Amino acid sequence: MKIALVHDWLTGMRGGEKVLEALCEIFPEADLYTLVYIPGSVSPIIEKRKIFTSFIQFLPDVERRYRYYLPLMPKAIEKFNLAEYDLVISSSHCVAKGVKTSPRSLHICYSHTPMRYVWEMYDEYFGNAKIHIKAVMKVLRKYLQKWDIESSKRVNYFIANSENVRKRIQNHYHRDAEVIYPPVDTDFFTQAKACDYKEEITLNSQLSTMNYYLVVSAFAPYKKVNLAIEAFNILGYPLKIIGSGQEEKKLKKLAKNNIEFLGWLANDELRKYYQNCKALIFPTEEDFGIVPVEAQACGKPVIAFGKGGALETVIEEETGIFFSEQTAESLIKAIKQFETLKFDRNKIRENVLRFDHKIFKKKIQSFIAEKCKFL
Repeated sequence: MKIALVHDWLTGMRGGEKVLEALCEIFPEADLYTLVYIPGSVSPIIEKRKIFTSFIQFLPDVERRYRYYLPLMPKAIEKFNLAEYDLVISSSHCVAKGVKTSPRSLHICYSHTPMRYVWEMYDEYFGNAKIHIKAVMKVLRKYLQKWDIESSKRVNYFIANSENVRKRIQNHYHRDAEVIYPPVDTDFFTQAKACDYKEEITLNSQLSTMNYYLVVSAFAPYKKVNLAIEAFNILGYPLKIIGSGQEEKKLKKLAKNNIEFLGWLANDELRKYYQNCKALIFPTEEDFGIVPVEAQACGKPVIAFGKGGALETVIEEETGIFFSEQTAESLIKAIKQFETLKFDRNKIRENVLRFDHKIFKKKIQSFIAEKCKFL
């Protein structure tokens, strides 16, 4: 079969891109279509593909402001010509699932969520936006919601990345979806060896052993990194933050001296920070959330907001704890509770082996093989 993969944009290596990476491994000859591609921003496995981009690729300042072209994205994704492909697999959290295919093609969408910008996360993205942006989005929201629903009819089968997202697909699209959890490389993200706890880590001079909490996140409004900063400003405990994004300047101004910003790190360094933290702080409501799974694979507990995908990956008082409100006060209360508890790092790791990338690949291949019988 001739196969195409479709992904919203290639501008960084986050959870959705790790799903795409696994799809590229399963289908090494597949062509890849995306709205915007920034070379060097994703893994070599993805960048080996033949990558086709949309007209948005050539618009002004696209590398920094591609999200501002949201109103153009439905038209851009529909302009791709996929008539020659037998199988189209879209990896979608925005518009990728709206790609037009041939009537003889099979289109399977791996959905990270229905378009979050116009549904559940609308207020998170635009609640504090400038007045003119709010005014434009107020008009555009209904159009984008309608397009999101109508374009969902182009998909033959949906796969949801969690039960959380499966319910959203049912609610917005009135479609069924099979849940296949995203892949995590549990062979790479492992517990530190016993000796690593006894000696100073020299990989990075900023890394001290076992005395800090950790945040790993893009700096988007809905990620709520500000909550972690506000809580640790009050507590005074060491907090290290790995990530970057549109709110970086704002967050750095908010933080006191006990908080360090490390930028995005290579996986080898990221793993060391996971292995040597006291716990991961996860203040956002995610569709699924790969970061808490990576931390648990390294044997580390998670302090998470008790909504969204974290409820499917963290076990209360066994692999972490939840806080009930997205406020600094609620998070502080959870951290103080956490410090009275003991966790078994082996049990923490065992909890997330069910998300291993080999299991993901096997389930995806089985699902697609079954559906391709009807081609």
